[in-house]
Amino acid sequence: MPQKPEVVLESLKKRQFAPLYFLQGEEVYFIDQISDFIEKHALADHEKGFNQVVCYGKDLTTGGVVTQARRFPMMAERQVVIVKEAQEIADLNTEKGQQLLEAYAQRPVPSTILVLAYKHKTLDGRRALAKTLDKTALLVDCKKLYDDKIPGWVAAFVQEQGYRIHPKAAQLLADSIGNDLSRLSSEVDKLLINFPPKTEITADHVQQFVGISKEYNVFELQNALIRRDALKANQIIRYFAANPKNNHPLQIVAALFSFFTKLLLLHSQADRSEGGVARVLGVNPFFVKDYLLAAQAYPLPKVTKIIYYLRIADLQAKGVDAGSMDEAAILQELIWKILH
Repeated sequence: MPQKPEVVLESLKKRQFAPLYFLQGEEVYFIDQISDFIEKHALADHEKGFNQVVCYGKDLTTGGVVTQARRFPMMAERQVVIVKEAQEIADLNTEKGQQLLEAYAQRPVPSTILVLAYKHKTLDGRRALAKTLDKTALLVDCKKLYDDKIPGWVAAFVQEQGYRIHPKAAQLLADSIGNDLSRLSSEVDKLLINFPPKTEITADHVQQFVGISKEYNVFELQNALIRRDALKANQIIRYFAANPKNNHPLQIVAALFSFFTKLLLLHSQADRSEGGVARVLGVNPFFVKDYLLAAQAYPLPKVTKIIYYLRIADLQAKGVDAGSMDEAAILQELIWKILH
């Protein structure tokens, strides 16, 4: 069974290395995180000159990868071969190329750590190569996180760096940047260098150093809808229209869809305690009161209609049945339907 990135990273931190890693999937952040860790820590600095090779798939054939992996280390316990952008290996998707890699995977050289970073896609699980890698190598599936998991990931990432973050600040980053973990981690890193360790990062800090408006963002749009504040909601939509680069309708619709699907789940729950709601919805207890207030403002039949409206807006933002509507008009119509 394919491994999860966090499990593999924990093994690497304990210096438990495998002879063959096949890292695949859409979330390139996890792929880079694992391959970078191996590149930095598998060998001592004085061993890397002769025993570490970092190359790119577009410059290789499968045969070249296998030949490199079959070399023996020089004056070291092991060698490391890292193939970045392995999806671009010219013959990897041919039968011959897959047979070559499969043969190596069945008998990998114990003194080699071979890392194949296969980004943005996954191998066909029905093919013999994928089945062999699953049995004989560390096959790692790096999947995109669901939007509702992003605030928790931000909080954990900040904690790993020795800081804390207020739930509202984590939600603001998640709603504004989305589930691009590479960009999120970069923005958080740039944010943290402005503060000493153990500082709690607030929404004000995010606004000041990341450039996200504290007043005009998806999180505040959501709050305006909860309060049924049409004036504020439309002010935010107008701000989005004037700043389209960082406020794409698809991102906004996705955030609202996540909120209202949780609200749909809440309507089916008898336990309305803070702990019970937080557990069922998978949200920080800090936000439970918002969901309870929204449940009063939007009864179940209305929530089901809103989810339907969100699906229509998603298609329109992708160019389906949008007619002459631009992005601002799509959002304005969506907000009108939600509120009325």
